[in-house]
Amino acid sequence: MARVESFASSGSPAPMPSVCIARPRILVFDSGIGGLSVLGEVVAARPDADYLYVADDAGFPYGGWEEGALVDRIVALMDRLIGEMAPDLVVIACNTASTLVLGPLRARFAVPFVGTVPAIKPAAAATRSGLVSVLATPGTVKRDYTRALIDTFASHVAVTLVGSHHLAALAEAEIRGEAISADLIRAEIKPCFRRQRGAKTDTVVLACTHYPFLVERMRAVAPWEVSWIDPAPAIARRVVQLTGPAVAEDTPRAVRGRALFTSGRTQPPGLVALVERYGLVPVAP
Repeated sequence: MARVESFASSGSPAPMPSVCIARPRILVFDSGIGGLSVLGEVVAARPDADYLYVADDAGFPYGGWEEGALVDRIVALMDRLIGEMAPDLVVIACNTASTLVLGPLRARFAVPFVGTVPAIKPAAAATRSGLVSVLATPGTVKRDYTRALIDTFASHVAVTLVGSHHLAALAEAEIRGEAISADLIRAEIKPCFRRQRGAKTDTVVLACTHYPFLVERMRAVAPWEVSWIDPAPAIARRVVQLTGPAVAEDTPRAVRGRALFTSGRTQPPGLVALVERYGLVPVAP
């Protein structure tokens, strides 16, 4: 198995809520199906919740969008989704979206948002070689938010930002059951692996929620062993901080919620089966 580490996000932990929300409604949003890596951890932490997973496949990938247009798109989508679902909490399971739209979303809506941002602080604390790489989409790499995290928490280590143009799409294809060349994966992660003054990169931040689905494939083609940092467990812990611990159910549920794809396209059987393994039923937008 690949060595995948998880760390809590920066900042002091929020206090546990005084009242646990029984069977909360949780909306998990991503540009595609990579956010299922986050959903799985959240469901494990709050199996009693009702879920709506939204994959904005009509807008995928987000990395090539102009910032203003992407903000407008996501805010408009969230306006409709929150109006229809009235969630108790929203998880933005996308680094690109989180680094761009968390501010506008929190300013517009009263519901709490849990974002996904590059785990640069814990990576800087974990590295022994002093060489850290952040594997992300081009959109996440170019954000001022990402660079501010480096300036604040990782100024004492060498951080390499790697903006992959194709890895998220490769992960989507892998999840859908398509054959993906190992050479394509190797080419996308190659810039993460650096040597400097006798030291080698030893920590890689998975700064896109699609990437954990490829971590075994990435490990297989990596030139040496590294720690791969996945933020999903920390996101699940934050959800519990805001909603309280799970409430035991008398009868376990096979179906925990719905999955919505904004394109309205018919999804392949393999993807439908994957969504159903997370306890979700695909529904029309």
